[in-house]
Amino acid sequence: MSVRMKEKYENEVAPKVAEKFGVTNKLAMPKLQKIVLNVGMGKEIEGTKVKPHVRDQVLSDLAAITGQKAVLIQAKKAVSNFKVRDGWLTHAKVTLRGQRMWEFFDRLIALAIPRVRDFRGLSDTSFDKQGNYSIGVTEQGIFPEINMAEAQYTHGMNINFVFSNSDPEKTRFLLAELGVPFKRDED
Repeated sequence: MSVRMKEKYENEVAPKVAEKFGVTNKLAMPKLQKIVLNVGMGKEIEGTKVKPHVRDQVLSDLAAITGQKAVLIQAKKAVSNFKVRDGWLTHAKVTLRGQRMWEFFDRLIALAIPRVRDFRGLSDTSFDKQGNYSIGVTEQGIFPEINMAEAQYTHGMNINFVFSNSDPEKTRFLLAELGVPFKRDED
């Protein structure tokens, strides 16, 4: 399968980034390293474990969306207000790299994001100091791979784009050039 977004990055976007920010060394270019999808299931804990139907639904949804098996993550510390103890499996995570990462990015921008109800653009303030970008999705149904008629549990997810050699300004420019629909400034 062709990796359209990677080719667009290498042939069109990278030269624009180099010109705009004065990057002369190819190794100093901002680059998308990985995309991490994370689903929290802490509110669905029953006893000491996440309800089995919820866990199975989340794992199968992440596998369908990404084409890669998700891993369960343990809570790092106990939080009494949420009735969570350290060591309990409360999250599911998938880390995408290489060809799968670019294919997921393409599907996210071209198919999933336009299916968000009342969509007005992604926030352009969700960057950290290193230039990584994070978005939250409230429902897994925006992905065409998920049949919501069969879903027993509706969940959201956090999607993190991890960049190297970047800062918020470079990352925003790079993502905008790749076609990420940011909110327009309305004065």
